[in-house]
Formats: sequence, structure tokens, C-alpha cells
Amino acid sequence: MNMAVRSKVWIEIDGEVVLSQGKASLLEAIQETGSLQKAADRMGMSYRHAWGIIQKMEHRSRKKLVITKQGRNGGGSVLTPEARDWLLRFNKFHDGLRELVDGRFNSAFGDIDLSG
Repeated sequence: MNMAVRSKVWIEIDGEVVLSQGKASLLEAIQETGSLQKAADRMGMSYRHAWGIIQKMEHRSRKKLVITKQGRNGGGSVLTPEARDWLLRFNKFHDGLRELVDGRFNSAFGDIDLSG
């Protein structure tokens, strides 16, 4: 048996979620694929749902995060410089937090024997 700790962290503005691991994953998928549709497909959600998430993030933050482009052969989506910055900061924060939580957990529970 293996005991582990799990935690979720999100950032709110005036009580409304503006950035979480799931939202960060959507931004990363847009950055990697260059397409909101492809990002939504990768994450197993509809385009409409993914677009709604982006719109809520932009509304709550009052920042433009994704620029969509239309073209003859479809279109594309890119993150704004501010969105890329937020993503870098969130990932750095999240990684450091995971290390802190794991250390605190191991300090508190690491000596428990689960072998029965």
C-alpha cells in the first residue's frame, strides 16, 4: 500500500476562479497545437466548452489571453504574451507548491507503516 497526498490550487479574482491546473492545461494545449479546436479535442471537450472557459478567464481577469485568427484553411489560436507569462508563473508556482506539500506530507506521515 502506498499513501500519497493530493491537492488542488487555483487562483481567484474577487471569488471567481481565473486560473487552475485545468485552465492552465487548456492554455498549454492551445500553445502547443496553435488551435483552440485541436486543444479542445486533445482535452476531450467541445470547442464551445473550451471557448467558454477562455471567455470566462478573460472576463474575470480583464485581460485578453487568446487571439483567434480566421483563414481560408481554417484558423488558429495563439496565446497573448500576458497569457504565456501567466502560464509560466502558474507552472512555477504549482511545481514549487507540489514540492512543499510533498515535503510537509512526508514529514507528517512518512513514518507510518502500512504493511499491516
